[in-house]
Amino acid sequence: MQSLRWHRFDSVNALCAQIVTRITTAANEAINARGAFHIVLAGGSTPQVVYEQLRDINTDWNSWFIYYGDERCLPSGDDERNDTMAQQSWLDHVAIPSVQIYSMPAELGAEQGAAKYGQQLLARQEFDLVLLGLGEDGHTASLFPSHKIDVSTAALAVHAAPKPPPERISLTASRLSAARAVWFLVAGPQKHEALMRWERGEDIPAAHIQPAAGVDIFTDFNAAN
Repeated sequence: MQSLRWHRFDSVNALCAQIVTRITTAANEAINARGAFHIVLAGGSTPQVVYEQLRDINTDWNSWFIYYGDERCLPSGDDERNDTMAQQSWLDHVAIPSVQIYSMPAELGAEQGAAKYGQQLLARQEFDLVLLGLGEDGHTASLFPSHKIDVSTAALAVHAAPKPPPERISLTASRLSAARAVWFLVAGPQKHEALMRWERGEDIPAAHIQPAAGVDIFTDFNAAN
């Protein structure tokens, strides 16, 4: 069963400011306790605002390790890729060593890229923090309704995605759940119906992310009303 904690905000700006503060605290606590901070990034407009603000936080960038929850199978550097957005809005502006940024090799295609990324994750048993979004259909990362959500490997080749591009790579539900904390960032009126379905306990892909510590949902919508 999935344990949910709802955090509701009056605006996207307030939501993003709180996430930046919480990420800073989580990172510095992990570095002090274990010498490193391992974070999985999400794509989307709300995470982009957060990433831009993370440029200015006080932290030891040399101790950060960056991963991705999903990626579009497009050429490296394509503007529609999640890693391009993260690089341009944040990572190019801070001193995280490049060898500690694990982009998905989605330019190799879904099957080969997923296999290679899965191998890269073998040494990482647990993430410190996973950031995720929520689609209008209840999908998260590139785990879509009626598609495979979990397999025995860490990364999943996604074919015929219902939104372009059709070829993608995604971490599986179990791999995304292997984290000390999982936070969903969900903003905008187009997400309200999916949030209400989730709160009602419907079987959407996001409901399959089940970390031991539970899931935190940060939203600008009061779905309880």
